Amino acid sequence: MKHYIIITNKGKDPKLEVTKQVESLLEQMGCTSSVYSEESSSAAWVMQPEERKAAGILVLGGDGTLLKAADAASRAGIPVLGINLGTMGYLAEVERCNLRQALGRLVEEDYTVEERMMLSGQVIRQGKLLESACALNDITITRNGHLQMLFFRIFVNGKPLKEYHADGIILATPTGSTGYNMSAGGPIVEPGAKLILLTPICPHTLQTRSVILRAEDEISIRIPERDGRQNQNVEVCFDGSKNLALCPGDEVRILKSPRGTPIIKLSEASFLEVLHRKLSE
Repeated sequence: MKHYIIITNKGKDPKLEVTKQVESLLEQMGCTSSVYSEESSSAAWVMQPEERKAAGILVLGGDGTLLKAADAASRAGIPVLGINLGTMGYLAEVERCNLRQALGRLVEEDYTVEERMMLSGQVIRQGKLLESACALNDITITRNGHLQMLFFRIFVNGKPLKEYHADGIILATPTGSTGYNMSAGGPIVEPGAKLILLTPICPHTLQTRSVILRAEDEISIRIPERDGRQNQNVEVCFDGSKNLALCPGDEVRILKSPRGTPIIKLSEASFLEVLHRKLSE
């Protein structure tokens, strides 16, 4: 008997109507399921013995809800299916009106799995590892607090690339190219590509272009001391949810993660077809 994990966004399904519908349809198809809200600890449910061999994780919400489940899903190697209850979903491809058909194909294993590239980020403080985390979409470094222009030094494979005065910097995967990167004017990339996008946020320069780097490159972003000036209020954010305040002298190292997120694809439409539809809405 197949077991599925359901993670639901209560903000988008406050009465759990869609969640109960998914539970009922899975039960009718001879499957079992367990339900968690997105506020639950993602590490807790993947450690449950009966769920370590789950056939899939169903995420009800939008792309943001799916991103919160991505790290745990990648650790467990359990494929994820996004059911879109939001607006402009690129990761959550199943719409509510197609639930029965989609779940039928899921149970029959009539789908493909795309292994999406992730980023691994490390925060180094005074030569010691302070924090490490992974991201499916992006790792961003932005100001924390009142409005101020930030100053970064960026190195690639140990060699200086550029100094930026900007509101922040986005390091995005191809999957994340349609997220914050796109809003900041960065390029849209086919999600199966293997590369890293570096996009400045509102840079104080005429050179506003993104830089596209190899997936094998290691990027280092350093927060310099500001002699005679007020210290910068900076934070690093992983996939828009996990935040950590940075101090002058800190360094954030970013590179391709050794693991990826398995995403279930039911649609036969290509990325460009989906992109055309989304951009026309």
